[in-house]
Amino acid sequence: MPKPRKAKQIFVLDTSVLLYDNEAVKNFQKNDIAIPITVLEELDTFKKGNSVTNLHAREFIRYLDKISDDNMLQKWIPLNGRTHGRLRVLSDEGSQVNASEVFGSVKNDHRIINAALKLKEDEPGKKVVLVSKDINLRLKARAVNLDAEDYETVRVKDIDHLYKGKTELGFKESKQISDFYKTGRIDIEQLEKSQPISNHYYILRNHSSSALGHFNPESRNVELIPKLNAYGIYPRNAEQTFAMHAILSPAIQLLTITGEAGTGKTLLALAGALEQRREFRQIYLARPIVPLSNRDLGYLPGDVTSKIDPYMQPLWDNLSIIKNQFSENSKQYRKVEELVETEKLCIVPLAYIRGRSLNNVIFIIDEAQNLTPHEIKTIITRAGDNTKIIFTGDIFQIDTPYLDAQSNGLSYLVDRMNNNNLYAHINLEKGERSELANIASKLL
Repeated sequence: MPKPRKAKQIFVLDTSVLLYDNEAVKNFQKNDIAIPITVLEELDTFKKGNSVTNLHAREFIRYLDKISDDNMLQKWIPLNGRTHGRLRVLSDEGSQVNASEVFGSVKNDHRIINAALKLKEDEPGKKVVLVSKDINLRLKARAVNLDAEDYETVRVKDIDHLYKGKTELGFKESKQISDFYKTGRIDIEQLEKSQPISNHYYILRNHSSSALGHFNPESRNVELIPKLNAYGIYPRNAEQTFAMHAILSPAIQLLTITGEAGTGKTLLALAGALEQRREFRQIYLARPIVPLSNRDLGYLPGDVTSKIDPYMQPLWDNLSIIKNQFSENSKQYRKVEELVETEKLCIVPLAYIRGRSLNNVIFIIDEAQNLTPHEIKTIITRAGDNTKIIFTGDIFQIDTPYLDAQSNGLSYLVDRMNNNNLYAHINLEKGERSELANIASKLL
């Protein structure tokens, strides 16, 4: 007996979903998609600006204009291809249960719920689900007996087991470690029975000695990592050594470094970039601008530089730490000053990168956990010849609305990109800022 066909569902999309992924309507298979008119009104307020949410608002409005006709408020419009359902804009908010009365105020969120409830009344044979990245909206929807889900199409399923970039292995005999130091390599088959991961790192130990190794996907060997330093900065633990090795490796063109505050992510990346300044035309440093209370930068006084400087200060602080390894009269100190003055080293907002081709540059993006998967992809696809991109961040410290540890772009990148010959990842675990900072991180 054939299995009964699963009934199609109707997914009502909230504004937060379309600001997160402007192509979200294409990710619900053959199910129908409904967009409340209130969502279009909210998208209209996001059209202007240079942030990724502004971009997504414009792109979705253009897409809707392309597929729509005069009757979108009255009928369903087929989406492209046989693998997709239909789309309709909802204008009727006259449901029997009025969310504005239930929750005691008239808000756009309540109007969106009312539109979904009205659709549920009009389509009794189908399951209507409100999809939103706004937790409060989902809770309110469920309170009035409306199914609600998070948008999880680009979501890391098992964040607790996200790739860490390293493995620790124990040897019974110290001779194995000493032989590794003599030859500088070990055949990967001596260490891994399963398929090894490209650019994976190893801590090899026995009771009396240890060594650090890197799996080279070209030679198929685990190669010894020597002592490293970059522009006066020395790694203080194994994970920092792995990160610096990846930063300085010409074969690795894309690198992610994760870890809590104080683990040295940005400092290592910046020092490594300065060490390689002769290999690249420019060094770009950037970080997502997440203004206080998510207000646009326009409300701040001054020109563009004045507006972004407060958000870029941590990058300047790390640059100062590197400079202050040397005396003010030293060649290294003056070189950093010269790089800034001649704009060979540029600190810029990410909005200025969009649409450009990045050739012969090393590009460091700090606080990358505040980027969406779409923006991560946008940055990487800007890469041209002889370009290296380094993303740093803490996936558990999110400052952007509607992103979390599982849906932010940095987690998504680590999950999707690992085991690629051009890519490496390392998670820094030990704080090196100060003993006081480590104690506060553990106990508070």
